[in-house]
Amino acid sequence: MTTVVRTPGDSVLVRRPGPRELHPVRTHRRRRALEVSLALAVPLALVLWWQLAAVRGWVDDRVYPAPSTILADGWDRAAAGDLWPDVWATLRRVLAGYAVGTAAGYALGLLMGSLSLVRAALEPLLDAAYVVPKLALLPVFLNMFGLGEGPQVALVATTVFFFVWISTMSAVLAIPSGHRDAGQVFGASPWQMFRHVLLPASLPAVLVGARIAAGVAVLVIVASEQIAATNGLGHLIFDSRALFQNDVMFVGIVCVAVLGVVFSELVRLVGRLLTPWAPRDRGRGQS
Repeated sequence: MTTVVRTPGDSVLVRRPGPRELHPVRTHRRRRALEVSLALAVPLALVLWWQLAAVRGWVDDRVYPAPSTILADGWDRAAAGDLWPDVWATLRRVLAGYAVGTAAGYALGLLMGSLSLVRAALEPLLDAAYVVPKLALLPVFLNMFGLGEGPQVALVATTVFFFVWISTMSAVLAIPSGHRDAGQVFGASPWQMFRHVLLPASLPAVLVGARIAAGVAVLVIVASEQIAATNGLGHLIFDSRALFQNDVMFVGIVCVAVLGVVFSELVRLVGRLLTPWAPRDRGRGQS
């Protein structure tokens, strides 16, 4: 709180502590409660409006079933065991592709960020491959691996690879040269340079790229399953839409949304545990 105290011939600016300075914990809790309330209230309001519109006939409930209908159908399918095979198929492909793509992207990004000759040799080729829509590579992977899990996993791995590669290479290049010079002055070995200089300095930015890649991986696998799969949530959505089972289609969409949010938040949590020194990528905990 700032006030101006005027005296004859002069003005004095006086800074008095406000609630944020006097009660930081209480202010933070109130701000956090407001953020959580808004995060819950907005989607809840949209769901309630959708429910009301379906009940009142404002929208065709054959095309847009009420949320209560979607929830009941999802519960029945889960209880009968019909939903879990598709969820597990999608999750298995995402996890396998994400692990392969993350490992390859981080290794190559670290190498290209550290060695300029390797970067000069590979960056133009990878830049050209990056702009190719990844779904356009699905026929290539089908020719390489045939039908089954291989093309799905390869497509996710390729998509994740580029996100992690770009974020890792950029993070390594952004490390101040003074950090590297200090390690060399102290006679750090290549492993020590990686362990104590490159890894701590680049990991926060790498994990941001990995979190973005987690969400994109879910998008890609769902699109891929709609084209070339006999199970999975993408196949469930596409197949139910073709059969005009819109309630089942929305069950699949909701499952994809939940899977994407949980996966992204899990990567975010791992990032916070691995990099406690890094600033958070959201305004959480800040007032």
